Amino acid sequence: MIGRVSSILADLLWGDRLAQSGQAGEGVMTSAAFVRQEKYQIGRVFNNTFSVIGRNIVLCVGLAALFSGLPQLVTQLVRLNSHPGNPASFAGAITNHKLGFIIGTAVIVILYLAFAFLLQSSLVRVAIEDMNGKKPTFGDSIATAIRFLLPTVAIGLLVALGVGAASIALVVPGIILGLGWSVAIPVLIQERLGVFGSMSRSRALTKGSRSALFGLFVILVIMGLVMQSITGVVVYLFHGIVAAVVAAMVQSIGSMVGSVAAAVSYVELRQVKEGTGVDELAEIFS
Repeated sequence: MIGRVSSILADLLWGDRLAQSGQAGEGVMTSAAFVRQEKYQIGRVFNNTFSVIGRNIVLCVGLAALFSGLPQLVTQLVRLNSHPGNPASFAGAITNHKLGFIIGTAVIVILYLAFAFLLQSSLVRVAIEDMNGKKPTFGDSIATAIRFLLPTVAIGLLVALGVGAASIALVVPGIILGLGWSVAIPVLIQERLGVFGSMSRSRALTKGSRSALFGLFVILVIMGLVMQSITGVVVYLFHGIVAAVVAAMVQSIGSMVGSVAAAVSYVELRQVKEGTGVDELAEIFS
């Protein structure tokens, strides 16, 4: 049901018919082409995403807690201790220590980005290994994430700059660019094409499926907003450590689902565009 609704919404928004028009030439294609998925389907992506998480629930939750929940919790606790109900004293502290405040904020932002990319890279590895019928491990996932930390950060910064620049005049070009680069990190982890090669490869893979990808991200955003609303209620009812723990848990779940969905989308796109099975994806690592 989700896949049908999102597909209709995507067609109305973008008029993307490339997948359908390609069917006209199927008669002259080799028999190997018939193993390809007909088109990118949001319902199948969600099903595979939660299947991967369900089969590796301890590993996925552990990685999400380490790279997302823990930094979020530490930040919340520091914030609570920095201004315990006295905004005036907090403002004075900022005024008296502007340089330290700026440096501290910059360090926190950098660490946040690093942890976010470590989480996505590690969960990409988990998803690919699982869909290949293997048993992903904590050590291998962490090692992969650390190995590709700098390139993933570079991709993240380039995507942010590109999308931001394109969105200055109009929002739509920024969205299109963001969708085109949405699987750049899974490409980097899996195919090892480098920063610019991965971004280019991502644009090629997403071509013809960006409307469906847009529908996927809309659903993920809605899910995130619902979770944040629940968190807001908890924060309103409970304060202090309880609220901080709940906020960290919600952040972990959202980041986990989004990261695995990106990896599953990469596999789905390769199957749609190239008829590549998951077992063939794993050969790149061998």
